[in-house]
Amino acid sequence: MIANTAPTNRQLKIQSSDQSGQAQPRRIDSHSLMAGQPLLMIEHAGSHYYLRMTRNNKLILTK
Repeated sequence: MIANTAPTNRQLKIQSSDQSGQAQPRRIDSHSLMAGQPLLMIEHAGSHYYLRMTRNNKLILTK
C-alpha cells in the first residue's frame, strides 16, 4: 500500500505563514515564469493580460 504524502490543508497553512502567523505570498522567479521569452499571456477571469520583460529588465503588465 502506498502512503499519501501530500500535505494536508493545515500543513500548507503552517508552511505558508511566517513566525508572526501572517500568510506569505507564493514566490516564483521571474525568469522561470517567463521561460526565456519576452512575453507571457496570463488568462484571468475571462480576460487576457500580457506580462512583458523590457530590454531594461523591467516587467510591464498590460490588459
